[in-house]
Amino acid sequence: MNTTVFSDFFLPLTLAVITFGLGLSIAVRDIRDIVILPRNIMVGVLGQLLILPILAFGIVLITGLKAELAVGLILISICPGGATSNLITYMIRGNVALSVSMTVVNSVITIFTIPLIAQFSLNIFLHEFAGFDLPFLKSVFNIFQITVLPATAGILIRHYREKIARRLEEPLRYILPILLLLVYSGVLFLENGNGEIKINDFFRILPYALTLNILAMVSGLYLPSIFGIKKINRVTISIELGLQNSTLAIFVAASLIGSVQIAMVAVVYGSFSFFTTWAFGYFSKKYL
Repeated sequence: MNTTVFSDFFLPLTLAVITFGLGLSIAVRDIRDIVILPRNIMVGVLGQLLILPILAFGIVLITGLKAELAVGLILISICPGGATSNLITYMIRGNVALSVSMTVVNSVITIFTIPLIAQFSLNIFLHEFAGFDLPFLKSVFNIFQITVLPATAGILIRHYREKIARRLEEPLRYILPILLLLVYSGVLFLENGNGEIKINDFFRILPYALTLNILAMVSGLYLPSIFGIKKINRVTISIELGLQNSTLAIFVAASLIGSVQIAMVAVVYGSFSFFTTWAFGYFSKKYL
């Protein structure tokens, strides 16, 4: 059996199942509130599009990070979190509707912004022109297939069969993380790819990646308070900003740009960010 079946089939299927499970926790009124009062999602999206790249550029300029790693850090900053950030929000009982909505909007917008900002960073630090792009129609279809369609199905079941949705809600808090862990383990251990990294490279990159992760979460938690956004939504935004899409960043770096060195930052970031983001979201919601 071709081992890439895990990332090509089981991983997208698992993400769709997870998003369906998240949809079961979203009421129609939650979506209505976001449409009527879009301030929360607008602030969250602006944080993803502006704050994160600014933080990454700041870290690079202050530390004088090596050119390839500098591009890698900027690249991870512009790849928005997907179903995994939605799952963490669900696990800590944050605003799941806001999280899923941010994921959809961010994912569509960054189809255009990722090539632009990545190319800009390549020009600045490596003086190279990659000339790559993300396939627009394919990307939009994948977003629809993995996020919009299953989430909508879950929301409709919650609306018309609320008792069933509520009965499933508690067991899904345990089933969904385990399901994601199993499939990611399959991708990690059964597939060969560009995810290999030496231990000394890991610890060389870790301080920069961890700094970006922490600054992103702190910014997401406190900066939205300027706009009068309540705590539960600020915690949700902080999770969305903290957990970036490492898989997408690795794909762009290794497959589109053609640099394993650039991809290493995303490999390191992806190795710890689920746990740090979950911990930050949990403790900030409970104690801050």
